[in-house]
Amino acid sequence: MTTIDSTLEISDGRFHALLGPEPLPAFDDTGELEATWGRRWGAADEVSRLRSVLVRRPSPGLADIRADAYSDDLDALVDPALRWYWTGRETPDLDRVAAEHDGLVDTLRAHGVEVHVADELPRTFTKSIYTRDPLVTIPGGAIIGRLAARVRRGEEQSITAAVAGAGMPILGTITGSGLVEGGTFVKVRRDTAFFGTSVRCNPEGYRQLARLLEPHGITLHRFSLPGYLIHLDMCSSMLDDDLALVNPRLAPYDYMNALRELDVELVEVHPSEEWACNLLVLDRRTVIMPDHLPRTAEMLADNHGVTVITLPYREILKNGGGIHCSTMELQRDWA
Repeated sequence: MTTIDSTLEISDGRFHALLGPEPLPAFDDTGELEATWGRRWGAADEVSRLRSVLVRRPSPGLADIRADAYSDDLDALVDPALRWYWTGRETPDLDRVAAEHDGLVDTLRAHGVEVHVADELPRTFTKSIYTRDPLVTIPGGAIIGRLAARVRRGEEQSITAAVAGAGMPILGTITGSGLVEGGTFVKVRRDTAFFGTSVRCNPEGYRQLARLLEPHGITLHRFSLPGYLIHLDMCSSMLDDDLALVNPRLAPYDYMNALRELDVELVEVHPSEEWACNLLVLDRRTVIMPDHLPRTAEMLADNHGVTVITLPYREILKNGGGIHCSTMELQRDWA
């Protein structure tokens, strides 16, 4: 006959009582994050010192873009199967594309930024270089979005693996019919963020994202983008807590007014440089910009004390996104 040692059951219960539970300090307490996850992952704004960033190299599928696919209506090369588009009549200069992206990565590393490179995807993912879109980051970790375009659907899984592989916590995922892309999410204050709904990001995505941000003490405000403008980073970029670069010909008035109400000074891009807002802040008033936008860069440096680091990035723009689109901060300094 087998006997049961009751002391094992008693000891087991006592160990549970001894080891936990410990709900406090909370998950996003800085000491707790450092002890459990190795560092203070995430970012509280768009302008503090950049420590770690996620990129992906240009897709080999850009080589499939054909000169015979030119559309007069769109002034672009457009795949009939909708796997790619490329603005203008000329096919991509692949050597230039590679050199521009290498130059961005080299510049980031030269300024002390840790660069995580997501794995290459199948060649049909021609827009996967734009790592800004599949996620947003906040203090403590990342929220995985849901991309609007069918040609990009599936990048979310790869980005989730890349973020987790870097060691960063994943705080939530957009599901159902929600559409959320990181290029239209702006962290303006520690407790305030803006989100632009558009042809690519819908009210259901906003609703889900707002709910995910609420436990972290962040209120999300929604603005409707005009026409076919897809993301806020096409018309605005924070440069400091009290300074933003805007394109007033594209930015919603209510959005610009909300920035002013937070005592943010608005600086307008040069009228001939519509893409100038799509830049990356390395630290307050220190930015990386494409070198073909000299008028806006000169104005920022001369009139607003902004240090502007320029590099070639014109060829990649023809794929539909710039320097900001091509990067996602995994970590900025935050208290």
